[in-house]
Amino acid sequence: MKTISKQTLDFLKELEKNNNRDWFNDNKKEFKAIEAEVKAFYKELFNALSIHDDVDGFKMFRIYRDVRFSKNKQPYKTHFGGSFNRRKPELRGGYYLHIQPNNESFIATGFWEPNKDDLLRLRKEFEMDASEMRAILSNKTFANVWGELVGDELKSAPRDFDKNHPDIDLIRKKQFIFTKKYKDTEVLSASFLEDVNNSFQTVRPFFDYMSDVLTTNLNGESII
Repeated sequence: MKTISKQTLDFLKELEKNNNRDWFNDNKKEFKAIEAEVKAFYKELFNALSIHDDVDGFKMFRIYRDVRFSKNKQPYKTHFGGSFNRRKPELRGGYYLHIQPNNESFIATGFWEPNKDDLLRLRKEFEMDASEMRAILSNKTFANVWGELVGDELKSAPRDFDKNHPDIDLIRKKQFIFTKKYKDTEVLSASFLEDVNNSFQTVRPFFDYMSDVLTTNLNGESII
């Protein structure tokens, strides 16, 4: 099973201290070797995910930052990141793995930017009956891995929704995200890939529910 090497975290620490093109170009050979190793890790995680979910691709993001519209003009990211896509339109949601030293690594899953139609459909579902979503969130195994639902939300009720609705905490959500953090020692361990894969597998009831809602109308009829 592939692992993340200490060299990977050490390189990212040095990059954080020397985030400039001269240093990076002088160390580009080492970077390319590390990048290839990390990409192999993402590929093996993709293969593991494919056993229990229908993922149709993954993308490891480039190290280069887009500084055109950012106050931070440092040219390089100080982490590796990659996402794994589920087959659409039947399956919704996605997975993300973030590798960063100093105990800043994490995995995330869920819905980062639901479009306005999907968001309205979810809110209407919660308004009608949020019991299934509540059962998923309160499941002990699920909660032990992922903790609480996070993400941006409105300060009050969306337009045309009752601010006193018993499930207004779900209705006002704009994102539906779960995250899990990892220490450097955990990232470097031989069991890291297995733990990440098992954690992603645990989120499946949430994805099954959300996919069912987002591919049907309020009458439960398929819209795809």
